Formats: sequence, C-alpha cells, structure tokens
Amino acid sequence: MLLRVLGGLLVLEAAFMLIPLLTAMIYGESDVEAFAISAAITGCAGLLLSRVLKVQSGNFGKRESFLLTGSVWVVFSLFGMLPFMISPIHMSVSDAFFEAMSGFTTTGATIRATGLPPLGHGLMMWQALIQWLGGMGIILFTLAVIPALNNSGGMQMFNAEVPGITHDKLMPRISQTAMSLWGIYTFLTGLLVLLLWIGPMDIFDSICHAFGTMSTGGFTTQPDGIAAYHSDYIAIVITIFMLLGGINFSLIFAAILGNWKKLTTNTILKYFMATILICWILFDVSILINGQAHRWQDLIISPLFQVVSTISSTGYIARDFVYWGQFPLALTFIMMFSGGCAGSTSGGAKIDRLIYLHRWLKNEISHCIHPNAIYTVKVNGKIANPDLVTKVVAFLALYMVLIAAGGTILSAMGCPTVDSFFSSFACISNTSFGASVTGYGDDFAVIPDAANWVLAALMMIGRLEIFTILVIFSPSFWR
Repeated sequence: MLLRVLGGLLVLEAAFMLIPLLTAMIYGESDVEAFAISAAITGCAGLLLSRVLKVQSGNFGKRESFLLTGSVWVVFSLFGMLPFMISPIHMSVSDAFFEAMSGFTTTGATIRATGLPPLGHGLMMWQALIQWLGGMGIILFTLAVIPALNNSGGMQMFNAEVPGITHDKLMPRISQTAMSLWGIYTFLTGLLVLLLWIGPMDIFDSICHAFGTMSTGGFTTQPDGIAAYHSDYIAIVITIFMLLGGINFSLIFAAILGNWKKLTTNTILKYFMATILICWILFDVSILINGQAHRWQDLIISPLFQVVSTISSTGYIARDFVYWGQFPLALTFIMMFSGGCAGSTSGGAKIDRLIYLHRWLKNEISHCIHPNAIYTVKVNGKIANPDLVTKVVAFLALYMVLIAAGGTILSAMGCPTVDSFFSSFACISNTSFGASVTGYGDDFAVIPDAANWVLAALMMIGRLEIFTILVIFSPSFWR
C-alpha cells in the first residue's frame, strides 16, 4: 500500500515537471528535452507502482504513516534531481540530490559556485516550484488532493509532516484542513506574484520570487539576489510576505474568517513579533556605530528585511549586510536557531519551543528554592501536558546534538571547522545561508561530494523536525 501511494505521488510529481517543461519551450531553451525525459521516467515509475501493485488492505497505521512521510521526501528528491543531471549543466548524482533536497525542504542552499553561467528558465522554474511544494508540505498536498487518505492514517501523516508541537484541525476532516491550508498558501502566493509584477520584476521573476518567498525557501533568479533590483518597493513587499510565511497558518486562517482575537491574544505570535522588533532595533544600533546609515532606508527597510529574512529562514541577503559589523552576525545565529512560529513554512527550532523551554527552566530554578511546590508550564492560557514539555526539551537537545554531529562529520571530511559547523547548523535549520556569510569560508560549492549527502540528510531531518526520521531508525519501530 505504501509503494502504491508513492506511485500516485510520483505521477503528481511528473505532472508538475510539465510546468518547467512548458517554461523551457516558451523561452526556446535546451532544457525541454531534460524535463520531457524526467517527466516520462517519473510518470512511468509512478504508474508502474500505482497500477501494477495489488494490495489487500488500504489501511494506514501510525508506522506506515511515519514511513510514508519519511520516504516520500527521499523519493521525490531522487526523481526531482533528474532534470539537473540530464540538462546541459550535467550535475553529478550527489550535487543533483543536494540541489533537489535543498529545494523540497525549502533550505534554498545551492551547490553551484558563484560565477557560473545562470541556469535556464526551465531549471529556475523547477527550483522555485519544488521549494513552493515543499513549503506547505508534500504529504499535506497529498491529503488535499487524495481525500481517500483521510481515513487511512491521514491525521498521523499530518502530524508527522507539519512543523509544530501540537496540531489542531481547522476543519472537521483532515483533508478539509489540508485544503484550507493549501488554499491560503496558494492565495497568498498569487497575491504576491501580482504585487511583484506591478514593481520592476517581469512575470517570470515575479512567479519565481513569490514561490521562494512564501515557502521561505529563498530562491532568486538573480546572482545578487533581491539587491539586484535596487527597489525599496520590492524589499517592502517581500518583507511582508516573508513575515506571513513565518506565522502559524492557522492564525492567518482565523484572521481570514474574522477571528482577529485569536491573532491578537496568541502568546507565540506576540513573542515572535517582539523578537523581530528587538533585533531590528539592535541591527539599527550596529549600523549607526559602523557608519552605514547613509539614508533613512538603511535604518528602516534593509535591517527589517534582513531580520525577517533570517528569522523566517528565507535566507535573502540585504544590501551591505557584510558591512554592519559582527554583532548583527551573532544575532543572525540566534534568529536562525529560533526560526518562526510552528505551523508556518519557516525552519529553525521554532520560537514556540523556546518559550516552552524558557518557562520550564524558570520552573526548575523555582523548584530548587521550593522543592515541594508544583509548577506548570502555561502557554496561550493553557497548561501544557508534562509529556509535551519533555518532548520539547528532548527535541532541542537532539537539535544541538545533530548540529554537533554534522559539524564533526564534515570536519572529518576535510572541511574547515567553522564552515563545517555553520553549514550543519544552516542545513538543519533549513536556512540558505552558506558558510561565506561567516566571513571565514566559501559557499556550499566547495564541500566534498560525500558531505552533500550528510547535509541533505540534515535538511530532511530539520524539515520533518527530527522525530519523524529518527523514529524510523528505532529498532522498536520494526517490531
């Protein structure tokens, strides 16, 4: 049954490959053949699995749901890398898989070195599209278009893929919830395309940047990123939508339905906005100290753009960021770790967990003074289950362990130590900043082939929030 569902998903992926195929045809580029072959291979493999295999039971349990959620990201990346390998740029297997996994997990890191000729319009559309698909989630898209899975472990798959601590259904059925979330996501993307098109971008750039912004993947068609447009209008519009991408979509859904009280009373959102405001002010202080405030936009637009880009894990770089001093870089690391709100398209550990951790630590300190007292962790006016708090603490501990393990493995492969740990940190946080942002090293293009697989694994573990992947490697899972 699992293979049959994977087959159906591959047919969908083949259908999505027709979009960059059409794009390449419109621009008269040689990528047409690459996408035609890739779509044919992917579609035939999908049909073979979905039509030939016979199943006796269509029921999905918790184990099958975890296994499907974990495997679909690998399978989609394996077939999604075909255009990169078959196209004229002829990427190696490790480079192509890294590029595909980076796209689907919305990490946005690229293996292509700076200075190389730009990709064709077909490949750029494919990179933007896979980020957009991965932003809201492949499984969530599946639940929206295949309602039959609603009765076959749909809730378990929803919980396994959607980032967050707890998950609330917006509608009575999980398929309706998936359709609602994808509906909001698609509407905001379409609105952003229109707003960018009104500005200095053409329609192709508008679509690609809308996909990269709403998914918080950070894809751009320009070597210099957003700075290439020299437009404050573009920076403001993208800042607003990066911010929306970092907010829990259930809150946006509530606001659309007119329930603004849920939006204004949410503790997590208040902390998220306060963090942005504080970092914005601190960035301004550093800009002033370093003498980089040449116009009012240097204190308003650029630092806010950079703060929102970082905390939402989008990874766009503002103009003159490298001249703002070392302090903004330190804040960047903190925001990369924090990430946006759970239930958003952003990466990182999520600010929700940091709030739980802060209140739990506060209780532990108080417990040392009053050992007989009973303390609870309360968020959004609700007392958290102690098991939930334990899971949050375990998640953050595993998060740090995986960063350290990834950095150590990359160092053993010959990568510079600072670059190794930063690359590990950036990939598990699904942020596209390369090691060059630290000022010590180069970008992902210089890492060894073997390291590509390590970083790709960290991207997937970070996107699926650790437990979904690690549970598959537990012996008890297979008993």
